[in-house]
Amino acid sequence: MRILQRYLITSAVCAVLASAATVAQAADPIIIMVGGINKIIYLPAKLTETLGYFKDEGLTVELQSQPAGVDAENQLIAGAVQGVVGFYDHTIDLQSKGKEIEAIAVFCKVPGEVELVSTQAAPTFKSMADAKGKTLGVTGLGSSTEFLTRYLADRQGVASKDYSVLPVGAGDTFIAAMKQDRIQAGMTTEPTVSAMIKRGEAKVLVDLRTEQGTRAALGGIYPAASLYVENAWANAHKAEATKLARAFARTMTYIHTHTAEQIAELMPKDYYGGDKALYVQALAASLPMFTEDGKMPAGGPETVLQVLSAYKPQVKSKNIDLTRTYTNAFVSAAAAPKAAK
Repeated sequence: MRILQRYLITSAVCAVLASAATVAQAADPIIIMVGGINKIIYLPAKLTETLGYFKDEGLTVELQSQPAGVDAENQLIAGAVQGVVGFYDHTIDLQSKGKEIEAIAVFCKVPGEVELVSTQAAPTFKSMADAKGKTLGVTGLGSSTEFLTRYLADRQGVASKDYSVLPVGAGDTFIAAMKQDRIQAGMTTEPTVSAMIKRGEAKVLVDLRTEQGTRAALGGIYPAASLYVENAWANAHKAEATKLARAFARTMTYIHTHTAEQIAELMPKDYYGGDKALYVQALAASLPMFTEDGKMPAGGPETVLQVLSAYKPQVKSKNIDLTRTYTNAFVSAAAAPKAAK
């Protein structure tokens, strides 16, 4: 009898411990690193959290921020985070280096970036053809801003050896670098672009915020902001990947069914940079760049590969399999997004 009692007690304890372990495992957060969480191009990350869509899917998601996408990418490769909200082009660059990363939800059809030239340098710096001898600001070395900057200069016949690039981050650090003339031009996003133009500190040199401007500068549509993860993680966590895709798809629906004013109200006040009206204006102008369903725009990956191959020998020499750099499977598996609140 005692043996039976001990067996029953032991079994009960094991069941409780197993249940506790299951709950703990379910509660483990999915950490997503964002390459500058207050940038409008990455707005879907914070908006999804604020709307409660992660929680609706039963997910515990922790958003962290790095000033440059390349830093977020490094965190993913190191296994410190499960996903990154950054530029899709990193998936192609990483495949050329033997890393398998794929975008499972795409937020922007275009980069949303602007090459700004300081007002001081503007009289003699009227296009990227004038970049020779100049210092150009990028968020970080190996970042998407560096990819795009080098391509824009190369397309205008300016070789990499004829100019310098300087990593200056984004926001306040970018602004300071330009005001101090450490950079004469640089690539950044909203709301920094509108703020500097309003204050007369910079002018637009190349505008990648619209499809028209992107096609003119890059030769086609260039999908950018996205959620990307390691292919192995997505394959091993299909349920979680599908839930993430559904949450973000709902957010894309929300963006296209609400005004910039309504969306801005859901953002932290420090995102406004002290000028809410300007933030709303910049956001309103940016809304068309967002995808409606989180899927990869047709033809986009080919343009990105063409751009990277133009000046990155490692990408050009590799047989890049674009089908392994993104997938619409999780967005499609999520079915139609739930109605936006």
